[in-house]
This record gives sequence, C-alpha cells and structure tokens, in this order.
Amino acid sequence: MNRYVRTPDAVSYNEVVNSQYKLSSSLFLKLVMPNANSKKLADFLSRKLNRTDLGVEVGSLSYIDKSPKYFLRTKALQDYSYIPELTSETMLPILPKDFVNMHLRKGDVVISKDSNIGEVVILEKDYPDCMLSGALYKLPLKEEWKYYLLAFIKHDIFREQLNAIVPKGATIRHAKTLFLDCVIPLPNNNAENVIKYVSILTEAIINKQVLIKQRHAEILRLIDEELYNNQKEATFTYQLPTLKDLQEVGRLDTGLYSSVFKESINLIHSYSGGYKNNIYALGYKLNRGQNLQESNIGKSIYSDKSHDHFYTLALPTYFSEYGTINKTIYLGNPNKLKTLSQGEIVFGAEATFRGFVVCDKKDKCITNIHGITISNNGNLIQSIFVKSFLDYLVRRGVIDAVKVGGHGGSFAQKYWDIIPFPNFPESKQKEIAALYHNPQEYQSSDCTLANFLVYDDSYNSTAGIYELDKTAKHFQQLLSQAIDDIVNDREVVIRL
Repeated sequence: MNRYVRTPDAVSYNEVVNSQYKLSSSLFLKLVMPNANSKKLADFLSRKLNRTDLGVEVGSLSYIDKSPKYFLRTKALQDYSYIPELTSETMLPILPKDFVNMHLRKGDVVISKDSNIGEVVILEKDYPDCMLSGALYKLPLKEEWKYYLLAFIKHDIFREQLNAIVPKGATIRHAKTLFLDCVIPLPNNNAENVIKYVSILTEAIINKQVLIKQRHAEILRLIDEELYNNQKEATFTYQLPTLKDLQEVGRLDTGLYSSVFKESINLIHSYSGGYKNNIYALGYKLNRGQNLQESNIGKSIYSDKSHDHFYTLALPTYFSEYGTINKTIYLGNPNKLKTLSQGEIVFGAEATFRGFVVCDKKDKCITNIHGITISNNGNLIQSIFVKSFLDYLVRRGVIDAVKVGGHGGSFAQKYWDIIPFPNFPESKQKEIAALYHNPQEYQSSDCTLANFLVYDDSYNSTAGIYELDKTAKHFQQLLSQAIDDIVNDREVVIRL
C-alpha cells in the first residue's frame, strides 16, 4: 500500500480532459507530502544527463564463459543493498571486442531505468573492466548531495513517485529519464545538520556493506589457504566413473562423478589435519524448519513490522551469501512453534544454498520448512566454521553437483552424509569465526556529526559480519525515520 502517492477522492473536469478522457485511477495519483520544500532529482545533477551516461546493450551473442571484460546487468541493483550485488548472473563475461569503456569509478551512482526501475547503487571501487547494460544510467550527481540523494532514491517516497509516472501494462517497464522528475524533499528546520545527518548515516551503512563483503571474501580465502597449504603428498588425477561407481550412486543425473566434485572431496580427504566423514560425525543433528502451512499450524498473520508476541521469521529465500538476512518478516500465530536457538545454523537447502548462524539469544525466532536447522551442543565457533565451510563448498560448486531436481534444485538431507568436513585447528576455526561474529561494545557517547564516521570506522575495524549487519540495520531504521520526518515536515531528532 502506498504511503506517499495516493488516489484522490475526486478529480476536476479539467484533469479528466488533460488525461484525454481516460478514467483510470492510476492517471490521477498524487504525491501527498506535507513538506513543500523540494526539488526535482534533475536539479541535483552537476550537468544534464546525456547519452554517454547510458550503458550499451551488447546482446546475448557477446556472452562467453571467460573474459577479462564484463557486463553489469540490472539484477546487480537490489533494494537491500547500496552497493552492487555481483554474481555469475549479474556480472557476465563478454567478448572483449564488444566492450565499451564507461570509466566506472569508485563513488559513481548507477540507476536502473528498465525492469527494476529506480533501483540504485553506488560503486564501492573502480570497475575499469566492466560496462553497464543499456538499462543503466551513471548519474552525474553533485558531490555534496550524493549520499543524501542515495538515501531518498532508496526510500519509498521515490519509488512510489516513479511507479506512478511510469506507464504500466508492459512486461518490462521503461522509465526512460522520468526518474529525473521525481521530487526530493529538503528539511526546513536545522537544515544543514539534518542533511549532514542523513548523509553520514547513508555513508556509514555503505561502509559496513563493503566490509561485510570483504570479511566474507577473507573467510573463503582462509579456508582455501588452509586446505591447499596443508595437503598430503598424494596428487589428484580425475578419472571417469566406472560401472561400480554408477551402481553405488544409483543415479545418472548427478554431478557426483564430475571433476569439480571429485577434486573438492579429494582436497578434504588429503588434508593433513584429517577430516570427519560428514556433518553427523561432527556431532550435529539435522531437522527441517517449522511447517507454516495453515493445515499444520492454523491461520497466521504476516507483517513487515515487528509486533508484540509475533515470531521473527528468517526465510532462507532472504539469506545473503555472506550469512546475513536481507529481509525479515514477522508472523503472528497463537501456537507454540519450533524456534531457533543460539549456535544453530539455518541452511537454505532448496535453491538458495545459503546459511545463517544464530549468534544471539533470540526469543521466538523461526524458519520455515525450506530451511534445514543444523544444531549441536551450542558450540558457536564450530557452528560458524561449519557454516563458513558450507559457503566454501557452494562457491566451489560442490553443492550444485550433489543437488537434485530443477528450478534451483534441492540439497536433500540424504546427501549430507557424503560431504566431509576438515579438522581445522581450533585456532584457525576461531580466526574464521571472528570474521563472522566478533561482539564489540559501540562507544557512541562522545559522537558528533563531525566525528561520527571516525567512531564508526573504529568499531568496524574489529566487528564481524554479524555485528556489521546488525548495526547497519539499526542505522537504516534511524535513516528511514529521519526521511519520514523530512517528508512530513517534522523535526528530525539527530541520534548518534
């Protein structure tokens, strides 16, 4: 339901005439914003938008398996992230001869005009070997307004405006440059400090999202390094499957015979520290999450906002590859449902293949039947290592090799007994775990607008992924409240 753009109760005759006598309610949507102090997005550009700011569509014939040049698609722009989400589906290798150098630099703001219209990100580093798709614009924003504008473009006030002015009905909607007509409200009270407050909160969130990616990459690097640097002398040689192999597995539609799977498993078997045959040998038990069907638990109420006595619902479909949750849903149900405990791993075993570790004591937190809960005696460090190693196996393609079925596939419980886990030293497991979960006290009593980012950077330097995500979500709540206050012309309370 729209909060800022609404259908009026009545329209004038002249408005009907101007709409060419069309009576569709969507044609008369109006922005309801008490704060009249606003400018169009176009007014914040350092120059006019031109054709060279728009990406180029190279076509599917340019896609290849490997290349030093890449093509960024609109899928890389997601509502939960201020920086691009780079995967094999969002950043495609292309023929070098079709590459167009767009001089993508750290700090460039990229917005989508097609498909997920109005979605925006800021580049966290230089991308000299990447070009934008024809659906993406590089916005030449005035530097002093960049983070303030990013916050508003990410907010519902901008999305609702854009949805109202872009024609509906097509399979893929095209905004052209209509996003430049969306208005951005400005504060009327304590304007300079409020603008700075919004800007530094946005910058702080971006800093944390960048570090989350870096921490996760470091986890995978440490695992890779530990395995490869501590191998027995035996070398691996791939061999095609024998009839005996086929009879033992009992399947032809599988990657269990592939070189990717065989080499990865051999890497674990040849680890000098030894290994456990499977997750059960590590002392874990596997169970499905709560069945949320009405036939099982009765009627439920779902909400995007937290309410007293509601369950927090961690759905695997919203897990990120970094072990964070991009979106949380709340569920109201009178029954006693199966809740999660500290130290448990939730692994999305259907299509997502991503995990999350419950690091805090959580009341009334549940997952659904698509999530496998992996529990032991509450050993948090070991659970984080197991989750991290599962991430590593996913990255190597091992889970893809084992999964069954189409539409993303399923990593069925019966296949968990063939995945070994290396016996990493406790010190290495602690090193890996600290990158994911490393609780720190946030010292903010002396924070001001002038030094806030310095304090925050100090916290970030030792915080784990879990803490970075937790504080980023807190800052996002403060940011959303500040934007809502600006829109409604209320005083913004600066909270640091």
